Amino acid sequence: MNVQTMSLRGRSKGRQAANSSAMDAAARWGFTARGVIYLLIGLLALQIAFGGGGKQADRGGALAEIGEKPMGSFVLWALGVGLIGMSLWRLSEALFGAAGPDGHRAGKRLLSAGRFVFYGFVAYSVLSFAAGDTGGSSGDQQSRDITARAMELPAGRWLVGAAGIAILAAGLWIGVRAAKRSYRKHLKLGQMSRKAKRYIDVTGVGGGLARGLLFAAIGWFVVKAAVDYEPDKAKGFDATLRSFTDTPFGPWLLVPVALGLVLFGPFSFGMARHRKV
Repeated sequence: MNVQTMSLRGRSKGRQAANSSAMDAAARWGFTARGVIYLLIGLLALQIAFGGGGKQADRGGALAEIGEKPMGSFVLWALGVGLIGMSLWRLSEALFGAAGPDGHRAGKRLLSAGRFVFYGFVAYSVLSFAAGDTGGSSGDQQSRDITARAMELPAGRWLVGAAGIAILAAGLWIGVRAAKRSYRKHLKLGQMSRKAKRYIDVTGVGGGLARGLLFAAIGWFVVKAAVDYEPDKAKGFDATLRSFTDTPFGPWLLVPVALGLVLFGPFSFGMARHRKV
């Protein structure tokens, strides 16, 4: 058996694994885990908007909220495993292509590779929390620390600025895709009822717009930190959400954003059920 034949067989087995029922289940579990986290972040942000902002409205705050509940430890481990499943599914897309006619395009596969890294990091942080590593700095402090270290590098100020622009652009991209309902091309529309389609559209548009605005605002603060050469101006989820209350609209600007993040939870649950994998 020559090397080329072995390589073809290896790729064939890899594609079979990527299209297996196990990978399908892993992806859907991952969407569910993502939905739980965003739902809780949105609820914590609503508490901030209405004056009960003692807890961090970010992933750490959401995990702490879960950990305080009965069976919380079990749920944390389940979320972490689900996010590992999401990460592996994105890796399979990067290696073998995603579902859909354009799933094998280089740009799509590169995007999946980026999502693999992102969800891998999130899974690691959730599993670390589940294992008892609840200490350390908050998400906001981590953002400031990373920004400060990056600025110490050669041309670090430009690197931070470029990263901020990329995050801002990603937020705008997320929002535009939500408004255009681009997620529909990934759904099994023929198998969905009219009520299910309406459910996905309401939660998908509202949740996607809020999520896009949040990421765009985070990117803006990173750019501002680079321009002013002040790492402390970089913000994570919690500080960015709280910054909406500092506008002339007060907490009422945070309310629709928080509600949108709450909606992104049910949208993720809907994707877990109806998405093509």
